[in-house]
Amino acid sequence: MSLIVCERLTREYRKGENVIRPPDELTLEVPRGDFLALMGPSGSGKTTLLNLIAGIDSPTSGSLTIDGTDISTLSRNRLAAWRSSHVGYVFQLYNLVPVLTAYENVELPLLLHNLSRSERHDRVMTALERVGIADRSDHFPRQMSGGQEQRVAIARAIVTDPAIIVADEPTGDLDKSSAHSVMQLLQSLNRELDKTVIMVTHDPKTTDYAKRTLHLDKGQLVEQNMEAEALA
Repeated sequence: MSLIVCERLTREYRKGENVIRPPDELTLEVPRGDFLALMGPSGSGKTTLLNLIAGIDSPTSGSLTIDGTDISTLSRNRLAAWRSSHVGYVFQLYNLVPVLTAYENVELPLLLHNLSRSERHDRVMTALERVGIADRSDHFPRQMSGGQEQRVAIARAIVTDPAIIVADEPTGDLDKSSAHSVMQLLQSLNRELDKTVIMVTHDPKTTDYAKRTLHLDKGQLVEQNMEAEALA
């Protein structure tokens, strides 16, 4: 059974007198442990699909079942609770709180859970160590490079031990070396921890780290390429 099942999934927006649907009756299955890259032109529905899977947005029609739960039927409060336990989100521009340290930024998602201070500490340090930035735990975002900030953002995404990591252009604001490092990290989370990773990207080079690539255009799946082998 696939971890994620989208059946005729549609999100409808109105733009003046026009109605746009990205995605538009899209059907997709994502098996557990997949590393899926989503590509396509701007406006094709990539980020909207990512937000639907992450529970940030809700579909206009169709169904979206994740690990046996049709999240398209959940109320806003139940969806928020579900999202905090099941999905970690990695943004292009990191979305770190500038007045909080790396430690405090990573701790934020745990404040929604019934954990003791010591339990939160253990989880935060485990996540920071996993992304190789525990020695920067007391640094503020302005004191770190872009690559280091993105590592903190990834630590924040995995600190609740979610089954799914969604990443929206995670290397879009990074130099080549930092981008390679971040992609290796996402790949290791997929391979070693069996995290299901779904990534939106415009950079064909980053798809080499994924297990497969899907192409969307105007809300529709137009091409599917299986990667022979991801980078080591």
